[in-house]
Formats: sequence, C-alpha cells, structure tokens
Amino acid sequence: MASASSGPDTVRNSPAPSMANSTKSTETTTSLPSATTEKVPDDSSKLKAFLSILRKFIGVSDIAAVRFSLPAQLLEPTPNLEYWNYLDRPETFVSIGDSENEVGRMLGVLRFWFTKDLKYVKGKPCKPYNSTLGEFFRCNWEVEDALPPVLGKGRKMSVVDNSATDNKPVKVSYITEQTSHHPPVSAFWVDCPEKGIAARGFDQLSAKFTGTSIRVTPGAHNLGIFINLQNRDNEEYQLTHPAAHLGGLLRGALSVTVADTCYVLCPKSRIKVILHYIEEGWLGKNQNRVNGAIFRYNPEKDNTTRLKDVAEKDIIGRIEGCWHEKLHYTLVGEKGDKKQEPQLLVDLTPMFPAPKIIPPEVDQLPNESRRFWSDVTKSILDKQYGQATKLKQDLEERQRTKAAERKEKNEEWKPRFFTTAVAPGGIPELTEDGKRALRGLHEDSFKLDANAVLGA
Repeated sequence: MASASSGPDTVRNSPAPSMANSTKSTETTTSLPSATTEKVPDDSSKLKAFLSILRKFIGVSDIAAVRFSLPAQLLEPTPNLEYWNYLDRPETFVSIGDSENEVGRMLGVLRFWFTKDLKYVKGKPCKPYNSTLGEFFRCNWEVEDALPPVLGKGRKMSVVDNSATDNKPVKVSYITEQTSHHPPVSAFWVDCPEKGIAARGFDQLSAKFTGTSIRVTPGAHNLGIFINLQNRDNEEYQLTHPAAHLGGLLRGALSVTVADTCYVLCPKSRIKVILHYIEEGWLGKNQNRVNGAIFRYNPEKDNTTRLKDVAEKDIIGRIEGCWHEKLHYTLVGEKGDKKQEPQLLVDLTPMFPAPKIIPPEVDQLPNESRRFWSDVTKSILDKQYGQATKLKQDLEERQRTKAAERKEKNEEWKPRFFTTAVAPGGIPELTEDGKRALRGLHEDSFKLDANAVLGA
C-alpha cells in the first residue's frame, strides 16, 4: 500500500507495541498552562465523530487534497512522517542483494515487500498528524544481518571493507521530508551503505470516501519504491503500490483490504512480477489473498498488466498466500518440466514492526517531527484534548501565514534535503544538506544547522 505524505484525513493503522524501546530524547518541552483532564473517547465515539466529518465529503474526488482539520481526540499522537515508512522489518531490506541468483534477489525483494505492511496487519486503524511543509523525520534501525537468501547461494559482505556481515549488526538510516503541501507530497531515502543498498521515492496518496468506505490510491507523483543494489552492478527495482480500502466504518470494526494489482520490475535482469490481491472470498468473507507470477519480460516492449496475459513460456515462478500470514513461492521447471513444490517465502505471524532509533530530542531541530508536534503529543497523552486541538490549529495557522507571506513576495518553497518537491520519474535526489544529514545518521552524529527558512 502507498504511504501517505501529508496526513489527508484518512485513517491509518497504528503499529503494535515495538519489541524494544526507541532512544529517548532528553530535551524538555515548553511548559503549558494546566488544563482539566478530559474523558477519553472510546473507539466507537471516535468512529462516529470521524464518520460525521467524512459524510461532508461524499462525491469529492480526492479528500486528500481538501483542507480540513480533525480535532485532537480523533488523532493518534504520532507524526505522519514518522509513522509512514517501509522498514517495518529492516532485516528483510538489508538481505535483498545477498543471493548470487537473480531470481533469488527478486524473491528477496518480494520478502521485503510483504513485510513492509506489518503496520496494517498488527495494528488498529488510526490517524496521525498532518505533515507540515518542510517538516522532516530521520531515524536509524540496527539489525542483525542473519536472514539467509531466499534462493541459491549467497554472500553477506560489507561493500565498504569486504568484511563478512553474517549475524553482525548493520545500520539502516532513513530521512523523509514534506516537500510539497498542495499537493501533499513527501520524499524519502533509505540507506544501508555497509550492504550497498538504498531505496527512495515520493509518497503521495489520493483518497475518496464512498459513503461506506475510503478508497486510497497512489497519487500522481507516487510512482513506487525504487530500490538500488550497488553491490549488484546497480541493479534497480521499481515496486508500485496497489489501491487499498478502509472499510467497517458503519459497523465500527475498521479493516484494511486490498483488491488490486501491483508490479515489481527489474529492467537489468529483465524479470517482472505481477501481484494480484484478492479482497473477498466465498460469501464475502475477507481472505487477504494474493497471487502472483514471476516472469521474463522485455523492458522495451512491456505491456503485460494482467496475470492471465503472462505467457506460460515466460513464467519463472508463482507467488501465493495470505499477506496477513504466510506467503509461498513455487519455481517452474525449465522446458515445461513439472513445477517444484511450494517453498515458504515469509511467515508474518510472529513478526511485529521493529523499533526505531531516534535522535535525542536535544539534537532535533524545531521542524523535526517529534519536536515540532511535542506539545500536541503531550496534551493528547495528558488527555487535554481541547488544549491539544488549539495547539494543533496554531501550528496549522502558522503554516498558512507563512504560505501567504511567500505568495506575497513571489517566493517559491524549496525543500532542504531533496533537490525538488516532485520529480517526473518519481525518483528524488538528495541535496548536499540531505547527504550530510544521511551521513550523520550513519555515524550517529545528529547535530544539524537550523533551517534558514521554515515552512511552518
């Protein structure tokens, strides 16, 4: 599923409790006047309030582009940019390039793909804060490089010094910035220099309320996740996002379902995957099934978009299973030989989203997500929802004021860490500041100069 770039008022899934605590910052927030603790709204009350707001937008083609603000009691006290990332299980990411076999590497990409949505599987739907222009988030993950290649022989080597990384900790660094507010777009970059693997892209979504559910699709600038394997001659993969539905609004039991087709392409190896998600089975029961084909294709003449159109002679293997539980792959023998037995690709059942390592609050800038929203977060956690709503509205008004000032001066907003707000090919590039920030994350050096200009 595509991730949201600027918290349109659609509901997301809150992650289950992490396996370990993230690094805690030491900076204290500004003290606020005391306020009366308010009653905590239950999930049913939240849904009713949320639904009454959504009903105003029936027929609106894209509610993600509409300016409206939710009261604090309907929000999860989590910044949007922090919540949305694709590294729920970073160990699957760092192992993508380990296999010496090109089909094995594609299977490694698919193993990563199915783990990136654990937040949908393990958590309840929620609504994080809307991102503001120029807001950014950064973090690290440290994981053991212990996953074996899915297929074939493999090597776990550092591209920095050629040392073995088997069962040793490796670091994955992540930075994302809200590059545009209208339309809401953010750029992201994931990097593991030790393993020579990086991922990047733009996040944007489009959302439509049908009256009973919300349909979420990738926005025009969201062309997917682009993964590059430096240690495999810069082999690159493009992973596109399927549409998703948030249902259960009327009966008060929210659920995320997917009934769409998405693609994984690698022009260098000339291998493509079509994944077809199936929403419902017999008698309308959600199955959360996915079927797919791995096949050879010609990148210069590629027009195959449906599973049934894939030529049998081109098929290398098949994917099937439940994207909430277990996924299997089956390789197809050459020259029409009988296909092999299904093999486990990944079992999501025991997995939960991995904890992040956050820069200490004393090293965070004013427009860094956790610090930017810290007063709102504190008020929500203290159950002072009226105060939280006012603080949130003050931040939103500050963003509008600064936008008006730029318009009056005929000034164009420029991101700090990425070269452009959007890019035609869907692939962002880092500025020199972006490269320095990412390098600082690698080195656990979190100090940054303050922004010369703030968007909010």
